[in-house]
Amino acid sequence: MAEVVSVSKEQGIATVTMDNPPMNTLGAQMRKDLAEVFTDLKTDNEVVAIILTGAGERAFMAGADIKEFPDRDKEAEQEASSTSMDVFSVIENTPKPTIAMLNGYTLGGGLEVALTCDIRIAEEHASVGLPEVKLGLLPGGGGTQRLPKIVGPSKAKEIMFTGSQVAADEALQLGIVSKVVPQGEGLATAQELATKIARQSLQALSRIKQLVNEGTEKPLEEGLKMERELFDGLFETKDAKEGISAFIEKRRPVFTHE
Repeated sequence: MAEVVSVSKEQGIATVTMDNPPMNTLGAQMRKDLAEVFTDLKTDNEVVAIILTGAGERAFMAGADIKEFPDRDKEAEQEASSTSMDVFSVIENTPKPTIAMLNGYTLGGGLEVALTCDIRIAEEHASVGLPEVKLGLLPGGGGTQRLPKIVGPSKAKEIMFTGSQVAADEALQLGIVSKVVPQGEGLATAQELATKIARQSLQALSRIKQLVNEGTEKPLEEGLKMERELFDGLFETKDAKEGISAFIEKRRPVFTHE
């Protein structure tokens, strides 16, 4: 059972809350709990969209638990990263839309976790950054690979070389987050967006996510070929048949995600 992560579900939306006071750090227990929770949600038929956030108002996740570093087990971490329990891969490869709601400091491993989500919404007091260089380290949870794809290599290097924090408004300009809202309004905003998403067919949503995630790594022609194949395959699903029928009959579709 998860110790530092809780899950609530309502109307097709799962809200995953990280609760590891005071700053929701990414320690071993948090890694384990998040990986297990997202693995379960992956096959939960009641869930279409997932919101990830941190408890409290100070932090989404303020990095790794530095106190664990002196006792770091290199072999255990390498084994975890090559299995289904690698938290970053588990979240990124969840075939359901994910929204990270950044309600405060989102630093180091916290930003790396947020970058594995499909959409990021920030409250105005949030700040993001990869400060590992200040410890003589580098981002080891995918930050060096995922951040440049969003902000470009030069800006990503600047952020990582200096270890500086980026305020919410600048994060919006850089494309790290898609929306900035007043403090205290982030969860409601994420829920509103998740509600719009949860009305759609998971058959279509999961294929869109797969195409964007995998297609950006392929030459255009390969991406277009994969798009055509998944597009054709959708016509065999019950949801596609329902969606087309509902349009013709001028009614709201009732998707069963089949």
